[in-house]
Amino acid sequence: MKSTTKQKWQGPIESIAYSESDIFAKLWNLNQTCCIVSDGERVGVTNQGSVVPAQEEGTTLLAEAHPFSGQGLGDANFKEAYGVDYAYMTGAMANAISSVEMVIALGKAGMLGSFGAGGLSPQRLEDAIQRIQAQLPDGPYAFNLIHSPSESAMEEGAVDLFLKYKVRVIEASAYLRLTPSVVRYRAAGLSLNAQGEINIQNRIIAKLSRQEVAGRFLRPAPGKILSQLVEERTITPQQAKLAAQVPMADDITVEADSGGHTDNRPLVNLLPSLIALRNEVQAEYKYPVPVRIGAAGGISTPTAALGAFMMGAAYVVTGSVNQACLEAGTSEHVKKLLAQAKMTDVRMAPAADMFEMGVNVQVLKRGTLFPMRAQNLYEIYQTYNSIEEIPPDERKKLEERVLQKSLDDVWEECKVFFGERDPHQIARAQENPKRKMTLIFRWYLGLAAYWSINGVEERKMDYQIWCGPSMGAFNDWVRGTYLEDPHNRRVVDVAQQIMEGAAFLYRVQSLRARGVDLPLDWDLAPPRET
Repeated sequence: MKSTTKQKWQGPIESIAYSESDIFAKLWNLNQTCCIVSDGERVGVTNQGSVVPAQEEGTTLLAEAHPFSGQGLGDANFKEAYGVDYAYMTGAMANAISSVEMVIALGKAGMLGSFGAGGLSPQRLEDAIQRIQAQLPDGPYAFNLIHSPSESAMEEGAVDLFLKYKVRVIEASAYLRLTPSVVRYRAAGLSLNAQGEINIQNRIIAKLSRQEVAGRFLRPAPGKILSQLVEERTITPQQAKLAAQVPMADDITVEADSGGHTDNRPLVNLLPSLIALRNEVQAEYKYPVPVRIGAAGGISTPTAALGAFMMGAAYVVTGSVNQACLEAGTSEHVKKLLAQAKMTDVRMAPAADMFEMGVNVQVLKRGTLFPMRAQNLYEIYQTYNSIEEIPPDERKKLEERVLQKSLDDVWEECKVFFGERDPHQIARAQENPKRKMTLIFRWYLGLAAYWSINGVEERKMDYQIWCGPSMGAFNDWVRGTYLEDPHNRRVVDVAQQIMEGAAFLYRVQSLRARGVDLPLDWDLAPPRET
């Protein structure tokens, strides 16, 4: 190739690497400048020496790559706002799959992790808050606030705890509309500083995949909800006034084809459209700090992460890949299944928390019958208006093959469970046979996640494992490396491999753009054992 510079290189000739493995190692030294040089016959790379004007003596300089690490990717304001080193976070996985241990490990490494608070009792959530704050008194950490249309008391209770313990960052997910609970959290953290500027203490990272929902988080809280909260005396009139001047979210995570709740939308279409919407809203409201837009869903390799950053993502969020890590709060068997998963080993199944609305979640189909059995329950729900309407033969199959209990026994367990969690649910079900059927079927859907998390041996074929195709992409990427074995997967290491790999890939692609010929398999930025 010809030189694309008007300079030369001077330095120790012995420092120039010519073999493929040595060149690879020098390019991976992201903290040092790499000079691509030619002696007329061979092309090599060196991290030493200096660049001099073309008229001076020296070796031909073909290209130069300056220091650049994974910490340089993404929006600097995101890193400053959350006190992190990387524009990277791990998204919440419900029922504490995104565990206390995971959040603490990430926080101590200068990364943001979101605790999987969804589905937890108030006691378990309070314990998690106390444990995480004890280890990370100054952060960084976040807690998930999941929208629960059928259990609003759980959402309200979580906000009560977040405000009580001054949890300053939440990841709001599964919202279709704004609720008084999430608005209360936002408004309760607003005040004026000495300069008369609005101080936002309670930060919200909203995870969503629909433009209409994004619009609600990009704009200030609705006046109707703010007035209601003032009347209830859960926020002050001043907080309501300030809430009408700031967006509901500091950051919006665009969730593409992910595990769990997802619309299966492609990131290449979804991310640009929501960035454009953010720009429209920003032009209208002129916030001092624009809402940042991040990317999630399918982020499991350096290639995917770099692609998201190049499309304008302020930060990236990983999910499924973390569930296979040692710190994840799920069973060994589940981690083994996830480490074997291919991109095609996923499918949609009815969601426990939004069952009657027909909402689905993406789950692993490899090694479990849960997706098919859950779909069968939804079909029965659509066909009949009560348990009593189910024909005897179909009821027998349901009890023996799926529930493995009589419907009457399941109902008794539901009464005990909701009697402690939300008694109003039982009262509604006793007045509405269709609602009773919903709770009985949700018993199976909810326990299927519990069985997988806790490794209940006799219910292996009923495991509900939230998973997106990114899990298969990650497994392809790490095949033949130390990360192929799930026992070697630690959440901080995975994060650093993805982010530093993205930086390496950026360096490779930049050199390619200047005509440097590099091996094709370097496009994958393979993991490097440290």
